[in-house]
Amino acid sequence: MTKQLNDTFLKAARGEKTDHVPVWYMRQAGRSQPEYREIKEKYSLFEITHQPELCAYVTRLPVEQYNVDAAILYKDIMTPLPALGVQVEIKSGIGPVIDNPIRSLADVEKLGEIHPEEDVPYVIETIKLLTQEQLSVPLIGFSGAPFTLASYMIEGGPSKNYNKTKAFMYAEPKAWFALMDKLGDMIITYVKSQIKAGAKAIQIFDSWVGALNVEDYRYFIKPIMNRIFTELKEENVPLIMFGVGASHLALEWNDLPLDVVGIDWRLPIHQAREMGINKTVQGNLDPAILLAPWEVIEEKAKAILDQGMAQDGYIFNLGHGVFPSVNPATLKKLTSFIHEYSAVKLSR
Repeated sequence: MTKQLNDTFLKAARGEKTDHVPVWYMRQAGRSQPEYREIKEKYSLFEITHQPELCAYVTRLPVEQYNVDAAILYKDIMTPLPALGVQVEIKSGIGPVIDNPIRSLADVEKLGEIHPEEDVPYVIETIKLLTQEQLSVPLIGFSGAPFTLASYMIEGGPSKNYNKTKAFMYAEPKAWFALMDKLGDMIITYVKSQIKAGAKAIQIFDSWVGALNVEDYRYFIKPIMNRIFTELKEENVPLIMFGVGASHLALEWNDLPLDVVGIDWRLPIHQAREMGINKTVQGNLDPAILLAPWEVIEEKAKAILDQGMAQDGYIFNLGHGVFPSVNPATLKKLTSFIHEYSAVKLSR
């Protein structure tokens, strides 16, 4: 039986008034939690995500520990790629490694398509377990965005400068747009299956798209993002966009048919509003601040909250993911502070 849902996060995502500012943290499930580290001694990331009971436990743990207003599905952005014929291995200390990188239009044309019920049934099952039985807050599903997924597929792994990706984009535009279409189709199908299973909101992570300038984003990326969000909009759940080091693209995202613009710590919220971002804003405490003394954390969080609460449509989050070295007690204390401070301010 489904628990009574705390819908504060969903209201804020839709730009509605809330009694307090909702909060969740990117990478809230995982590396900083001792319970998770214990699990990781026995299982790899892929093994955890392939076991719905275990994956659901990891996903809901921060909700129970920190009292956050949303859960985010625990999995990796690489999860759907094997369905397309991309061989991915998550190597410790490196990240995703792909031994058959994309080099030509022929490579793009060989890519398959995803059938979620057959290819990622464990993802669907995890979502159903969480949303039908375990969670009292909305579950956020997610996918990597085309540029970020393409960067791994072309570079063969993580990159600092995305030279191979950008060179492919400039030199092979036909192959590039074919790859964007393949990935766009996959993302739409994959995300719709998450929503059908019970996800109440979706975040698209374009983690590395900040490597592009505005002109290139508009030409090479924005058309596929527009198609993805246009098709997902029909599902009637809040849609969130987020990237790192991509403040110069925030206005481009504001143009897209999505609900929430996620910003990192480089762009102050008041400045985002002054620039013309009129959708709900999510962000944006620098995660490094979580390692500072509590007085510093409180001061920085208060300044961000004051900016965020200046108008309706604000969700507190970090400007990127939780570090492994962050003390879980800090996140619990911060969540309480956000709830209490914002409740007082919003009641005036």
